[in-house]
Amino acid sequence: MQTNPDMFLNRELSWLRFNSRVLDQCSKNLPLLEKLKFIAIYCTNLDEFYMIRVAGLKQLLLAGVNISSSDEMSPLMQLKEIRTYIHKEKELLESYFKRITAELAKENLFIKNYEELDEKLKLKCDEYFFSNIFPVIVPIAVDATHPFPHLNNLSFALAVKICDKMDTKLIKFGMIRIPRVLPRFYEVSSNIYVPIESIVQKHAEEIFPGYKLLSSAAFRVTRNADIVIEEEEADDFMMILEQGLKLRRKGAFVRLQIQKGADEQIVEFLNTHMQIFPKDMYEYSILLNLPNLWQIVGNKAFTHLLSPLYIPKVLPPFGENLSIFEAIDKENVLIIQPFESFDPVYQFIKEASKDPEVISIRMTLYRVEKNSNIVQALIDAANGGKQVTVMVELKARFDEENNLHWAKALENAGAHVVYGITGFKVHAKVSQVIRKQGDKLKFYMHLSTGNYNASSAKIYTDVSYFTNKSEFAVDTTSFFHILSGFSKERRLKTLTMSPNQIKEKILEMIHVESSKGSQGVIVAKMNSLVDPDVIEALYEASIKGVQIDLIIRGICCLKPDEEYSKNIRVRSIIGKYLEHARIFYFKHSTPNYFISSADWMPRNLERRLELMTPIFDEKSKAKLAQILRLQLSDNVLAYELDNKGEYHKRKLKEKEKAIDSQQVLEEYISKIYKTLKKDTDENKAIQLSSKLFKEN
Repeated sequence: MQTNPDMFLNRELSWLRFNSRVLDQCSKNLPLLEKLKFIAIYCTNLDEFYMIRVAGLKQLLLAGVNISSSDEMSPLMQLKEIRTYIHKEKELLESYFKRITAELAKENLFIKNYEELDEKLKLKCDEYFFSNIFPVIVPIAVDATHPFPHLNNLSFALAVKICDKMDTKLIKFGMIRIPRVLPRFYEVSSNIYVPIESIVQKHAEEIFPGYKLLSSAAFRVTRNADIVIEEEEADDFMMILEQGLKLRRKGAFVRLQIQKGADEQIVEFLNTHMQIFPKDMYEYSILLNLPNLWQIVGNKAFTHLLSPLYIPKVLPPFGENLSIFEAIDKENVLIIQPFESFDPVYQFIKEASKDPEVISIRMTLYRVEKNSNIVQALIDAANGGKQVTVMVELKARFDEENNLHWAKALENAGAHVVYGITGFKVHAKVSQVIRKQGDKLKFYMHLSTGNYNASSAKIYTDVSYFTNKSEFAVDTTSFFHILSGFSKERRLKTLTMSPNQIKEKILEMIHVESSKGSQGVIVAKMNSLVDPDVIEALYEASIKGVQIDLIIRGICCLKPDEEYSKNIRVRSIIGKYLEHARIFYFKHSTPNYFISSADWMPRNLERRLELMTPIFDEKSKAKLAQILRLQLSDNVLAYELDNKGEYHKRKLKEKEKAIDSQQVLEEYISKIYKTLKKDTDENKAIQLSSKLFKEN
């Protein structure tokens, strides 16, 4: 079909609306510290967006590149829209923060500036300043002999305007950098948090002896993503720039956040040196550096202001008196994290490291936690003489240093470490264990939508699949051979792999549904939908009558419309857990259910090594069907997309039952677990599973 720019939503504006949905959690009936948590997440997201996406657009603009996305917005047009959007939303953020902190005060949990404290607590802050802050603080003079310093990305500091006490006409400007080794707040008592800059400001004259403080202002800077990239979102910009774009301004300042009402001379002083575009300066009537609100959220004395803690469960066949390999021999197993425990994934590698019949372990590692039990098990396996091959993706943004640490430890233990494929990121999540039983080799595979990271597995919803089927053994072996050797033919037979196969397979399956007209059905759950070819194929399918439901947490460039997408519905689910699983259903494909590490974005489908896994067994397919059906029924966490790119909460109809898909899954898994504890008859648990989902 013939498409035009009006048929696509802008990627950057779509992302901003995703972050708005994160902030909107503050309007819900949630515990107060849960709301504070969402403010921290919102601000962290916005930091990364500015240092990556906005910085990238600025580079393109400065280089004279008038590149357009599918909607044909130029970099300048996008920057204008972004700035307008964020400035407007800043007022909402300020309103939520003030309201939440006022309500926390009613619960006897306070954020107070130094001047608001009683004399006893002020004295305690003074003592803390001289013992913990003063020794590490960095006073910076800026004048003819002291050049403006290099400020790291996300530096937090206090700008000062001071005068000589002996000659008050002699005015100087400087700053006090607040090192990251200091906590964001000083916990002056069990329920009172004092912003660190408030204490520093009080003692500024002791930091600059002989000078009088005239005014001060807390500020925070954001730099270009070329210096510190916290996420992998810069891939597409980097590709464009590398294709002949030579003008680079590495590390340029891209945003200044400063407290509202700052002395005009201080603002002028800062911007004379930073030269930040006025629309990229944001004045806040609330505290800066809010990603560090986690410090308050973690106060164990106020856990009653958080959502009840849910403990993930281990369900059969795992958790029975079977080894992990006996359980997989019994059946293919699909688990839903974090409702089901991540422990079987760890046990898979741990048991393999100790099992005398295991001769080989292969694995991809993308984002690894600092104290990884999985990596330690791989090291133990290598030390024990097993063949261990690990693909460690060193280009996993923000985790480069950590991944390099583990890569060296694995190499020192004797593992064969692969550091990536030239020109591609390896984003697939797969591991393979080979056991020798007699004169035969037996293969066990784990394929996932999420990383081998036990910490993120507690807050990210993902799907893990364990199997010993021969067709998966052949393809995972080929995949690891591609990673560690030379291969021009990067294609698999049962699994599908990007950059050569996944997009081709998706387009083929959409075409099959299109050929079925109104009998066609597609349900796809993912993080982002950006790829224009896939979007166009979905439009064509919709025109032919295919019923399409898309569950997309973040960016969606597909535009709902009565003409070309009237049979497409788009929803986004934002809740307690970060929706991260990719699950696809195509009614007339064989098989018709898939899980994947890849979103439907050009970077995933064309510039990364990803895997899409077909699900053949009926039990696992039924479980995926239940997840999709439940999320399509959600009327609590779900937002629906309109043709202007806006998302709306659907109001509950009279007597309509409220369905929170994440809460239902917690309850569902818990009920099965309790049933199995009382009665080991697994059939009863399966019957309970079906009953619960029918009710919802």
